[in-house]
Amino acid sequence: MVCLPAAPLALRRQLGLWLLVGLCLSAGYALEKKVIKGKVGEKVGLPCCYEIPSSESLQNYRVYWQKNTTDVVLAYAEGKMISTPKNRTEMNETNLTLWISPVKILDSGPYQCIVQHLRTSQNSVVVCEEAVTLFVTADFTEPNITTEVSADSCELTEMVVRCSSHGGFPKPKISGTLNNVSVVWNASWVSKSSLSPYNVTGTLWLNVTEDISITCSIENDGFSKSTSLFLKKTNECVVPTVPPSYNVITASTLIIISFILAITLTARYLQRHEAVEWSCYNEIAGILTGRTLCVPATGQKKSVVAIDTRVQEFGIIWL
Repeated sequence: MVCLPAAPLALRRQLGLWLLVGLCLSAGYALEKKVIKGKVGEKVGLPCCYEIPSSESLQNYRVYWQKNTTDVVLAYAEGKMISTPKNRTEMNETNLTLWISPVKILDSGPYQCIVQHLRTSQNSVVVCEEAVTLFVTADFTEPNITTEVSADSCELTEMVVRCSSHGGFPKPKISGTLNNVSVVWNASWVSKSSLSPYNVTGTLWLNVTEDISITCSIENDGFSKSTSLFLKKTNECVVPTVPPSYNVITASTLIIISFILAITLTARYLQRHEAVEWSCYNEIAGILTGRTLCVPATGQKKSVVAIDTRVQEFGIIWL
């Protein structure tokens, strides 16, 4: 038995360091290829870990694309497809890339490419086996800001502000500012499942005493969409006019009608009885009767007024 001398400690440490660096680099490279991102509706390609040399053809290989390690997406053997093709999928016969178009959120998940080289009809060797994760995103709609006034006065306005967006994936973050100062929205999310689009709504309760500017932002997977709204606080206080009651209206109407009627009757009376200048003299037998006769002046309507100075009786005798 021959024992080789051990390597010096410094050399072993150096070799260990280089090995650690190599493992980190290979792990980083694998991690870089591991996740493929795509958006709903796009055509997305999942790369395989092997490319068939130009001197060979697909007939010398078996290729398997599977999802979640159990669900076969595509399978080729000796250049022929041996699996039922999945909808919206196809494979490049040279670099073995799996194409999915149009991609959906439900297509998200881990995939695996396995390549076997057929040396003989009964002998094959695995030349490539690698996992790739597909992550599908969906854009949210532009945020929509709405307001609802719950109470209003000359001093302040109480209102509820809501910011909403829908149809996006994955679960988003909602943020915003009030007059350029960050605010925290009371957010709620709705989704049918973990792989379904999200609807998000943020709510703020505000006491508005001045003009304000509100900004709402929806963020997911590094993308952001924002909307702003300017609200102007009106300082004019308008006291609503209280309509008079029914009784007041009725009394006022009666007074006005009575006043108009009095004026009309007075005018008619004055038209019929114009001012008359009277000439009065004692009746011949006035000493005995105590009466005085008065007649209108020239040009007036002929009439005689007899005044009994004893009993203060007044009478008119028309001639």
